[in-house]
Amino acid sequence: MPVLHSPGRDARLLLVLLAAAALHTVPAASAAADEPGWTAEPAAGTAAARPGGARPYFYLEGAPAAVLEDRLALTNTTDQERTVTLRGADAHNTADGALAVRPAAPAPGGVPAPGAVSAPAPGAVPGAGTWFSFGAGATVKIPPRTRAVVPFTVTVPPASSPGDHPAAVIAAEAGREVGVRVHLRVSGPTLAALTVEDVAVRGRGAASVVAYTLVNRGNVALAPEVDIRAEGAFGEVPGRGPRAVPVELLPGQRAELTEPWPGAPVLDRVRVTVTVTASGGARAAGAASAWFVPWRAAGWTGLGLLGLGGTALGALFLVRGGRPRRGPADGGPAGTPGATTPAPQHELTGASR
Repeated sequence: MPVLHSPGRDARLLLVLLAAAALHTVPAASAAADEPGWTAEPAAGTAAARPGGARPYFYLEGAPAAVLEDRLALTNTTDQERTVTLRGADAHNTADGALAVRPAAPAPGGVPAPGAVSAPAPGAVPGAGTWFSFGAGATVKIPPRTRAVVPFTVTVPPASSPGDHPAAVIAAEAGREVGVRVHLRVSGPTLAALTVEDVAVRGRGAASVVAYTLVNRGNVALAPEVDIRAEGAFGEVPGRGPRAVPVELLPGQRAELTEPWPGAPVLDRVRVTVTVTASGGARAAGAASAWFVPWRAAGWTGLGLLGLGGTALGALFLVRGGRPRRGPADGGPAGTPGATTPAPQHELTGASR
């Protein structure tokens, strides 16, 4: 049987279809607007390139006073010209261990100048971000659908300390920035060392976590591995076996981390030990003690005991209050029938009678 459609129903159906189409097209437009329209990556064709020419980051190493060279590739994927500015930046760890770079040093007018290096933290010594130079290529105009290769140099100061000096090359346009990691190492003795601090247990039951702070005391970047063990009053408590920490800890940096502990006991006093190791022989441990008490159950138990004690005390008062009072020698007042006269007391003199 054919289905009949009224004009009003057809209009409503058309509005629903138009609304659905609009919902499907808006996210795509937003995603396209968020794309910068260009990419930045290490240029292929160098000695450090991986098979196929692709490199996820720069790796540079040299002695103090050395001048190191490499190239950055910028690709314009749009149909309009792009103007990209380049600068070097110091890399560091945020409080939770993530990698970040310092902002650009502002020009006298308050706006970062093209090619401006990253501004060091207040009171900090300028880092490797100040070692970069792009020459005339600090500002690059990239024609549509074009790939530009920009050379740059890294001049290692003569008094630089050996070890890793994390940095990045930052490409920016219209407030958008793209960073490319630079693993920069100054030749010389290296030391892998760390400490574990501020160990604490937070939460209860399946929501328990072990919090701790890692501090890189050496001069090389570390990829730590953590092992959590616990000892309770009744023996060993299941902890967490060795596992890699998803953090790259840079030299001189610290990170505040947490590890879930779903196997925490319900009732016990435990000592938790956090042991961290990393390549190069780095090893450290920290410990803390914690009580695990089911406070809700303990509270109800305490209330029950308190109520039981109150009941017993009330019963005692009732029993004592119900007893009759009696006179002397349980016989009533003196001179009344049935009263008992106390027996006379004899004085001992030592003489016979």
